[in-house]
Amino acid sequence: MLLAVNKNYRLLFTATAISNLGDGISALAFPWLATLITRDPMLIALVAAATRLPWFLFAIPAGVITDRGNRQWLMVQADILRLLLTLGVVALILSGPALPLPDSDGQAFTLILGLCAAAFLLGSAEVIRDNAAQTALPSIVNKEHLEVANGQMWSIEQIMGQFVGPPLAGLLIAYAVPLPFAVDAVTFAIAAWCVWLIAIPARTAVKLPNGFWQQMREGMTWIYAHKLILRLAIMLGVLNMLHMITLTVLVLFSQEILGLGAAGFGILMAAEAVGGVLGGLLAPRIIAHIGAGASLKIALAIMPFYYLLIALTSNAYVVAIALFIGMLAALLWNVVTVSLRQREIPDELLGRVNSINRYFGWGTMPVGALIGGGLVAMFVPELGRETALRIPFLVSAVGGFCLLIYGIFKLDLR
Repeated sequence: MLLAVNKNYRLLFTATAISNLGDGISALAFPWLATLITRDPMLIALVAAATRLPWFLFAIPAGVITDRGNRQWLMVQADILRLLLTLGVVALILSGPALPLPDSDGQAFTLILGLCAAAFLLGSAEVIRDNAAQTALPSIVNKEHLEVANGQMWSIEQIMGQFVGPPLAGLLIAYAVPLPFAVDAVTFAIAAWCVWLIAIPARTAVKLPNGFWQQMREGMTWIYAHKLILRLAIMLGVLNMLHMITLTVLVLFSQEILGLGAAGFGILMAAEAVGGVLGGLLAPRIIAHIGAGASLKIALAIMPFYYLLIALTSNAYVVAIALFIGMLAALLWNVVTVSLRQREIPDELLGRVNSINRYFGWGTMPVGALIGGGLVAMFVPELGRETALRIPFLVSAVGGFCLLIYGIFKLDLR
């Protein structure tokens, strides 16, 4: 219903869909490219960490930029920059040696560094783009429709980013290694064009405190005074760190334990996306039926079990089911918390407070990536490669159980 009556929302929805198709393609293509260059888990973890490091470095300043600037134009500029950077990855592949490289090839480290640089710059543009997009949504959709709109947005992100993008990337990279990155560049161009067509209502002029740092402190003061928003942001940081501990090694786990190729790995990620789609569509109904607080606790209760299930199996179908369940829980968490922030935070502070939430929530991800790679590298000599690849999933399961206990006693959301 929402899509049928709101042209601006349809354009933002379309831009989100196309942009996330590109993100889904790169989500498989980047780690798979890294495994063609090296089998070292720490070097592969460096690529994952470089992608998420900008959230730690730039998330809070990005909020000030979002509140000071034109959110629509920021999205357009970010997508254009990502278009150019992705074309740079294509050039890097075409100018390098034939892949895959032998294990002893001395060029591997240099190529990984180039890949890390590209991933870091792409992640930096993503910080601005995602923060601007999330803070622009309340200007396009009425507040009473936020749960529905966020559910639809999260669902289309999962459909395109994990259901369509990774399998497509698997087919493309099997045909030619540079091809998924070229398609990725096209998606960013289309997304920028769709955002440019949106007629976002003019924002009421708000006089911000003078000075960049003073404006940043104003956002920090607000979130510190609202303990629930701050607590949820810190919990999101722990959840995302645990997720990255496992996601970093999932590509090696899929290749070496599950015996999957690029196309099979893409299908595995598509199974996860089905859970995300279902979670995004069902979350508004679940929240309306049992309440926001109970919904968050159910999400927390599910998450550690899917890590444990993966740690204990060598069956690709079981892993697919576990990923499906885990993503369903993650989407339930996201719809509750994002809608709460959009409803509670004043528009003139939304960019800054939202960016602080992203700093906590996403800034821990590069740490998780390095922990995941480090755990494998550390335990290989003592336990062997296969057992070492299972350790990150066990660690995340334990962390998830601890977070569940904390949430039961500390989350008071009605």
